[in-house]
Order: sequence, then C-alpha cells, then structure tokens
Amino acid sequence: MTQLPDSSLSRLFDPQGIAIVGASATPGKIGAMPVTLLRQHGYAGRIVPVNPRADAIQGLPAVPGLDALDADIDLVILAVPAAHAAQALERARPGQIGAAVVFTSGFSETGASGAAQQERLCAAARERGIRLLGPNCLGFMNVRRKVYATFSPAPANGIVPPGGIGMVSQSGAFGAYAYSMARERGLGLSHWISTGNEADIDVADCIEWLANDADTRVIMAYMEGCRDGPKLRRALAAARAADKPVVVTKIGRTQAGAQAAASHTAALAGDDAVYDALFRQYGALRARTIEEFFNLGYALDTWKRLPGGRRLGIFTISGGVGALMADEAHDAALALPEPSAAAQARLLERVPFASGRNPVDVTGQAVSEPGLLLATADDILADGRYDALAVFLAAAGSSEALWPTFEAFAREMQARHPGVPLGISALFPPARRRELERLGCLVFPDPSAAIRTIGAVASLADHAGVDADAGMPEAVPAAGAPLLEAYNEVQAMELLRQAGLPATPCTLATDEDAVVRAAAALGGAVAMKVVSPDIVHKSDVGGVKLNIAGEDALRAAYAGIMDSVRRHCPEARIDGVLVAPMAPKGVECIAGVHCDPVFGPVMMFGLGGVFVEVLKDVSFRLAPFGRDVALEMIREIKGHALLQGARGAPPCDIVALADALAALSRFAHARRADFSSVEINPLLALPEGQGALALDAVVLRADAAA
Repeated sequence: MTQLPDSSLSRLFDPQGIAIVGASATPGKIGAMPVTLLRQHGYAGRIVPVNPRADAIQGLPAVPGLDALDADIDLVILAVPAAHAAQALERARPGQIGAAVVFTSGFSETGASGAAQQERLCAAARERGIRLLGPNCLGFMNVRRKVYATFSPAPANGIVPPGGIGMVSQSGAFGAYAYSMARERGLGLSHWISTGNEADIDVADCIEWLANDADTRVIMAYMEGCRDGPKLRRALAAARAADKPVVVTKIGRTQAGAQAAASHTAALAGDDAVYDALFRQYGALRARTIEEFFNLGYALDTWKRLPGGRRLGIFTISGGVGALMADEAHDAALALPEPSAAAQARLLERVPFASGRNPVDVTGQAVSEPGLLLATADDILADGRYDALAVFLAAAGSSEALWPTFEAFAREMQARHPGVPLGISALFPPARRRELERLGCLVFPDPSAAIRTIGAVASLADHAGVDADAGMPEAVPAAGAPLLEAYNEVQAMELLRQAGLPATPCTLATDEDAVVRAAAALGGAVAMKVVSPDIVHKSDVGGVKLNIAGEDALRAAYAGIMDSVRRHCPEARIDGVLVAPMAPKGVECIAGVHCDPVFGPVMMFGLGGVFVEVLKDVSFRLAPFGRDVALEMIREIKGHALLQGARGAPPCDIVALADALAALSRFAHARRADFSSVEINPLLALPEGQGALALDAVVLRADAAA
C-alpha cells in the first residue's frame, strides 16, 4: 500500500500561509530575505511579518507576536537570535502552528549552553504540536509552489526551474552550492531542503516525505551522519517502493573525514562500510564526488526510462575515443556485446573501412552521409542486444549545418527504441543541448563522464526485483535457557543450531573417556580442538588434532593437546576439548555480525583465510534480510568465482549458503539486545546440493562488549 505523505511535513513543505518572526525591511538581514523572496517570486499564500517594532514590513501588515495572529498558520520562520527563538514559539497556542523553520545558529553545535537552548526550543514545539526544521539551517524551498523559506542568497542570484528533483542537505553551505549548481546545470527542482542541527526533522524524514511527494521523481541527498539508523533505512525503503531513485553523497569515508564531519555538526559519523551497505541494500547510488553527484541526478531526471541491465552499445565517429569509452565501460562493469553478424555485414557493405564490432566506429562518414547515423544505430538495436546506447559525435555537435541530422536522430531513436536510453557525447551549444535533453537524451561533453554515469545508473538494474525487506520472519524466539555469562565454541554452535543455522555437531569433552564416547557417538574420524577463552590461535600452541580415529589414538590426542597447551600457555583457562566429525571438502567462508551503534546488527560475508585477513574481500548488509539480499552479498565479493567452481572444482551450494546468511541475520536482529557480535569461521560452502556447514563460532554478549 502506498503511504501518504506525513501531513505535518506537508504543512511545512507546502504551506498555505507563512509568518516570519524577526521579519525585516533592512536588506542583508536574515529576516528580510524570506519576505523579499516570497513576494518577488509570487508565493500565493498569506505572508505575515512578525515584529513588535513595526506596523508594516515591505508593504505587508505586521503583528507583534505569534499570539497576535488572527488565524492558524501552517509555517513560522524564526529569524531571531537563539536566545529569543523558544520565547517566540512559546507565545503560540497549541495547534495554532503546523511547523517552524529556525534559521539561527547558536544551539547544540556550540556546546552545552546551546544544547540547553535547543532543548527549550524543542520542548516549546512539542507542547504545541509544531514540527521543527533546524535550528542552524538555511531553510527550504518548494520551487513549484514558490515557497522560499530561506535566507540563502542563492535564489536571489537566479532561480532554478520547477522539476522532478528533490534535494536535501544536512549542510546549509553545501545546499546553497548545490542549488546554484542545479541552476547552472539546468536541473529542475521540486524541493530544496537544508536540515541543520536536525533537532526534530532529519534527512531521513525528508527523504521519506519526498518519496511520497507527487512532484518528486528523483531524490538527491547530502549527508554528514545519522542518529537514527532504522529511520533512514525505512526512508530509503520508501523511496525504493515508490520507484524513486536516490543519489547520496555521504562524507566521512575516511577517519579524517569522519572527524571533520563530527566537528562540523552535531551529527554522528558511523562506520562508513555500514553506510555503503545500507545504500547498496536499498539501491541508493552513492556519489563520491560533487561532479558525480550532479551527473547522476541529471541522468536519473533526464532519462524517463532507465537501463534494464548492463549491456551497452557504443557508437562513435572516432576509433580512438571509442577505445577510451570501452576502457571506461570495463571499469564501470558494463558489458559490450557485439552486434549481430548480419548488422555488422550491412555496415561494412555500406562503409568498408568502418568497424562493426562494439564500439561500432562509422568514422567521419557519418558526418558526410546524414542517413548513416540513424540507419546504423537502428540496425544494431533491432534485436534487443543492448540496454543503453552511448554515441560520440566529437566536435560535430557544434555544427549548425548538422544540427537537423542530430535532432532527427535523437527524436527517431526515442520513437523507435524507447526502451534503450540514449546518451550523446559531443560539444553542443547550450540551447541545442537543452533541446536534446527535452527529447530524453543525456548530453555530456566528456565521453568518459558519460560512460561512468551510464554505468552507475545501470547498476540500479542489479537490484530490480529484489525486496531488501523480504524474507524476514519477525524474530527467532529467545532460547528457553537463561543467557550464559560467556559462550565457548560448543555453546556458541548450539546457540546457532537452535536459530536454524547448519552447524556441525560437536561435543565438549573434559577427559579421555569423554573423548572416546563423543567420537563413538559421531562415528568415523574426528577433529579435536582445545576450548579456551584465552587462546585465539589454537593450532599455534598444539591445540588442534585432525582425522583421529581409534580409542588409543583418541586418548593420545587428548593428552597431547592438554600437555602442549599447558606448556605454551600455563595461565590459560581450559574448558576442555571440542570433538567434532571431520569436515567434508568445500570452500571456506566467513560470516560475521557486529552491532553498529546507529544501525544495529550488520552482517559481513567473505571467503575465509587470506581473502578476509589480507585482501579484505568482504561485503556487508544490514540485518535482517532474506535470501535475495544474501545472494547479492555473495555475488558482490571478488572471490565469487571460486564459489561458482574454479579449476575443475564443483560449484558450491550458493543457495544454501545464502539461506545460512539470512538465518544468521534474523538471529542477530532478534537477539540484538543479547549479543553484540557473532562470527562463524569457517562457514563451509559444500558442493551444489549438499548445503553449507558452520564449523566454528564465536559469540559475544552485548554486556560483555560494553
């Protein structure tokens, strides 16, 4: 069911009336700017200046305080010093005001005294049912409704046209810059929002509201941190459910960057790998640079239909640039299938010196033979081999004489192949570029930027049909037995077995007789390993014996383990020796969970051994999740080829492996208050049809981690 927009935020972002506390007629004052912008750009609602020292401001009747308003009003802008902000709201009666935007700084970002003032402001808002944007923010704009609740000078220098991009930023300075960049790039905005200190409304609230806003098709967000991980997860899920792509620039990817973010605002910077996992899980595109941020927003807004996969056709009039574009396509994980043999033959018959492979190079002949461009592109797209087409026309785009050819080409391509989005790289004059964009074509002067952008947008197809929240039973029931003070390997394996994970049977033996009985119950050769909370690398101290069979050998192995461990680690606590059947052959993997302070349990998966310790070839997702998300995790690692079967090895049971990851994620979510981390190493991926098997586990209680 489609969720309707939050009505309290609708009163904020689409107000029918606005009061400006601290309104001014003096140019340059923050209380003057919103009044000026609202009047200048034709806001149709009621505007009420609030100032006890003036009867009228900028030609509008003023009132001395909010208690003097003669009717309820949707939005109040607070443009007064921090010390007076709460006092101004306290003059309003409950239910009179829908929302407030607080421009002023001097709140929690300044320290304890500012935090106290912010809390008083929030208390006044809560008592009166007022939603709060800010404080310490530049406000917002509803471009289509001409609402300019901001003191940013950016719209005074030229406004952006109304469009389908909703933009939200935690940073006011970046937000103003982004607004100006959108104007320069010709991007149309539905809303522009800065959130500041996020005392009430945060980026997640705005993303979710924009996801349900009829005027918004694409959401662009700039983030420095997040305090409420589950809320941000719900917001991204709402955007995905509404089929509205999200582009995110999240700073703080490095330790230095994270420290800068924390000092810049009151936001909390979490582990960047967790943010990456969140964005991947919900199909949000993460932009690493400002150029990429705007390129992605531009592409998503211009292309009304996105690529259905990663198969790219490259069509060029320059072989050298075609090779460059092919290299970029490889780096962007785009496939370059060749056109059909028949299509290549027809091209070579027409232009013998052309190259019919992909990239398709028709040389400069396309300039002298106008019909060649459309005929060739139409031919290579005829049999549905491509999900997108990139065309390089070099400086020919600046030719006025060739413009009718290029315009007809773009128009006909959209009509004949509406399912294959088109990107053109050429040097077009601004007016010509805008005309092609109105026809639904991307236009880039830089062919490399074009390919990188197409590759990022095409990656959205990887998540098509995958419900990030599917397959999540509500909870694994808590075990009947009380929590143990600590869990050794045997107890940890039993805990996971109860949670539905495939765990190898194992027994803790404390003497030679117990070892013999355990081995007899299992049947066949066994593995033996010392169990001690003080010994991490057990094989280094002689604590592991493999493939042991027969009573005498079992007794000797037990004695040998105990003697060696006591000799190497005389102070170590020893619980006993684990006895388990020898593991079958398979590919060793690792699966782990740790509790992030913002997002809760986060799952990790990778291949075992050096792949995780040295290469760090791992993937992450937020728990809980189902099989489809687990399969994405598995396919994401570089070592995925080893699981598919390499050098004659049989393919692994990847579905069973995914089910094990999903089960662990559900357990971690259900028991998140009890356990801070779980690690299964190794988690054995057996040959196809034989399942997966956890061979060892470490479980850490939440209070132990604290």
